[in-house]
Amino acid sequence: AVARSFLQAISKDEAVAPPLRVVQIEGLAVLKIIKHCKEFAPTLVTGQLLGLDVGSVLEVTNCFPFPVRDDDEEIEADGANYQLEMMRCLREVNVDNNTVGWYQSTVLGSYQTVELIETFMNYQENIKRCVCIIYDPSKADLGVLALKALKLSDSFMELYRAGNFTGEKLREKNFSWMDIFEEIPIKVSNSALVSAFMTELETDAPVSQGDYDRLQSSTTPFLENNMEFLIKCMDDLSMEQQKFQYYYRNLSRQQAQQQAWLQKRRTENMARRSAGEEPLPEEDPSNPIFKPIPEPSRLESFLITNQVSNFCGQINGVAGQNFSRLYLTKALHEN
Repeated sequence: AVARSFLQAISKDEAVAPPLRVVQIEGLAVLKIIKHCKEFAPTLVTGQLLGLDVGSVLEVTNCFPFPVRDDDEEIEADGANYQLEMMRCLREVNVDNNTVGWYQSTVLGSYQTVELIETFMNYQENIKRCVCIIYDPSKADLGVLALKALKLSDSFMELYRAGNFTGEKLREKNFSWMDIFEEIPIKVSNSALVSAFMTELETDAPVSQGDYDRLQSSTTPFLENNMEFLIKCMDDLSMEQQKFQYYYRNLSRQQAQQQAWLQKRRTENMARRSAGEEPLPEEDPSNPIFKPIPEPSRLESFLITNQVSNFCGQINGVAGQNFSRLYLTKALHEN
């Protein structure tokens, strides 16, 4: 057998690394994320995820919150120092201090933004596989553990690095708005001691308070907020469409000007040939009408479409649950 160095083994393992299939997160990390996000709601907060990347499983074993950000550069520098100091303290007490991503809170699932994509790309420079865990505190009142683990798709990162989101390029790659993010299944894991302790805390009652909370049919504020966000997104999408309509009008006007200029130049060249003179070139790059008009990026409209789909899904889900509760209540009253 040919002897291999440790670095050669690592590079080969990274080259054939299996795709990420599941995010396994410790119960303690879940509780820390929920506590941090709920304490500061509705202010959006973020934090660091710590753990280990093992094959097709990304293990999240711990986390810590980031201080509230500000635009001041001095405070930004203090935030970076805080992160480094926290990592050092965790290393000293033998806690996992490998960064595997970050978590952040959201309001009604409105997290599909350019800022999230830029953060992903910054993390990708140092961490090959990282995830962002999204938690929505507003859904907790509906009895839902609104945790999502997201990553950017490889096809999207390739397009983003190229900075080309024109219609022709997107059609060539067969890329749609649904291909930006990939949702990774989350598996909550606890140690045997924690599981035994939770079993001891369970009551013998067949129905808990959480079961009663799920039967509440008063979800009007949640639906109203979703409708408000949805209307705003539709307005934003309409503005993006107006940009493309303006672009196509300018493009059509430019093409008409080019054709008129070419027709005039050809007529002039016919006259010059008749006079025995050299014809003028039919292309003039210095002419402003031949300067290509840049096509607007479709990234923003794709992100808004993602948000519209998310709000519609939430409205559909909550409305369906409400109908089920109403039918159940009606049957109980009849009995």
